Amino acid sequence: MRKQFPFEKLEVWQRARQLVTHVYECSRTFPKDERFGLTSQLTRSAVSVANNLAEGCGRSSLKDQAHFSAQAYGSLMETASDLIIATDLGFSQEKVTDPLLDQAYDLSVRIHNLRESQLRRAADS
Repeated sequence: MRKQFPFEKLEVWQRARQLVTHVYECSRTFPKDERFGLTSQLTRSAVSVANNLAEGCGRSSLKDQAHFSAQAYGSLMETASDLIIATDLGFSQEKVTDPLLDQAYDLSVRIHNLRESQLRRAADS
C-alpha cells in the first residue's frame, strides 16, 4: 500500500474526488462539439474543487488554508451552475444532474464548515 498525502485523509477531499468522477461520467454524454466549451468548463471546475482542498491542506497557516477552502467553494458553485446550464441546454437530464447537484450541495456545506473552522482557529491562535 502506498503512502498517503495528508489531503487524502480529509473526508471533504474524498467527497470532492467522488464528485469529479460523477461529473466526468455525466459529461461523457454531452455533444462532441461541446468538448471545448461547457464540457471542459464543467470538468475543470469540478477538478478545481478537489485541487484547491488539496492545496489548502499543504499550507501551514490556517488563514491560507481558509483561502483555498473559499476557492474550492467558489469552484463548486461554478460546477453546480454548469450542471444546471447543461440540463437547461438538454445536454443532460435532471435524473442525472439532480443527484450530482444534491452531492454538490452536501459538499458545499462541508466546505463552508471547514472554512469557518479554519477561520475560527486562526482567530484563536
